[in-house]
Amino acid sequence: MKPSWFRRYLLPGVVFQSAVIAGGYGTGREIVEFFLSLGPTPGLAAMAVSTLIWSAVAATTFEFARTFRTFEYRGFFQRLLGRGWLAFEITYVLMMLLVLAVIGAAAGAIVDETFGWPYAVGVVGAISAVAALLFFGSSAIERVLAGWSFVLYGVYIALVVFSLARWGGQVSQAFSASALEGSWLLNGVRYAGYNLSAGAVVLFTVRHIQTRKEAVSAGLLTGLIGILPALFLYLAMVGHYPEITERAVPANFLLEALGSRTFQVLFQVVLFGTLIETGGGMIHALNERIVATRHEAGHDTPPWVRSVVAVVCLGVAVSLTPLGLIELISAGYGTITWGFIVFYVIPILTLGIWMLRRRGAREAKAGTDP
Repeated sequence: MKPSWFRRYLLPGVVFQSAVIAGGYGTGREIVEFFLSLGPTPGLAAMAVSTLIWSAVAATTFEFARTFRTFEYRGFFQRLLGRGWLAFEITYVLMMLLVLAVIGAAAGAIVDETFGWPYAVGVVGAISAVAALLFFGSSAIERVLAGWSFVLYGVYIALVVFSLARWGGQVSQAFSASALEGSWLLNGVRYAGYNLSAGAVVLFTVRHIQTRKEAVSAGLLTGLIGILPALFLYLAMVGHYPEITERAVPANFLLEALGSRTFQVLFQVVLFGTLIETGGGMIHALNERIVATRHEAGHDTPPWVRSVVAVVCLGVAVSLTPLGLIELISAGYGTITWGFIVFYVIPILTLGIWMLRRRGAREAKAGTDP
């Protein structure tokens, strides 16, 4: 049975968005660090750069995975980098632990600022929910990530509509007073680079893609699907620039300014769900790599192993959460960003494209359709 149009064209982008939103993106902290700190106009330009890179890398990645039938990152990077695949895995695991720490810190900040509950309640709640999600495997994760993403889009659209209705004049003035200058290109590359850890997360969805057209189309859509919630949040924040840049959870600043306790609680519940999405997605990629390795050795992997891997990863990450959300994002992402650019972005857009062209030429010579 042919997979649905949604699974072939939109599901990879939805899972990608679920993996990148994390604690920093969803709370607005990453949006401030990489974009709004530059000023409204340069920040928007940097966001456009990130989108283009995401789309280009995703399109190539999906076609590479489809062509070589590599739906988990170990097999994918062994094919792309040979023995160098281990460099990607080290980079990925380090980023995963850092993102999980950000998720824990964000969860703690959300329950503290929104409900007045102890910080530890948010951290433990997020960890428990991620472990429970991973127990049920790929199909359940696809359904949860896709379903929650639709809820997320609805809430983010409502946020930007309410904000522009109330502060649209300030948003317009902020853009008018801002010039295109500064390190917008570099920040766009950096933000795209470290978030492309999600390229490993989304590989399990590529098994639904059947043709090159579907792979490229899904990849191009992935960049747009991934950035749209960030754009909605960014436009809402611009009306409060520059004071909003000093807040640990900028989204809370917006919600407090709107003055609706009901919408604030709804937004934070949805945001808490995105933390579970991101944590589940990143650990699922590691689980898929473990399952594939065990399968090659002739062993099955029981469901409980997935949850154990999650608990171990989250336990290590929790030790980093006392550093706080701002410190984790501002100090932690820089070096790892360049690891993804060196071990993933550059190879897939050069060596990966060359390998695809060579494979296509061989198939054309043999009279087969790539």
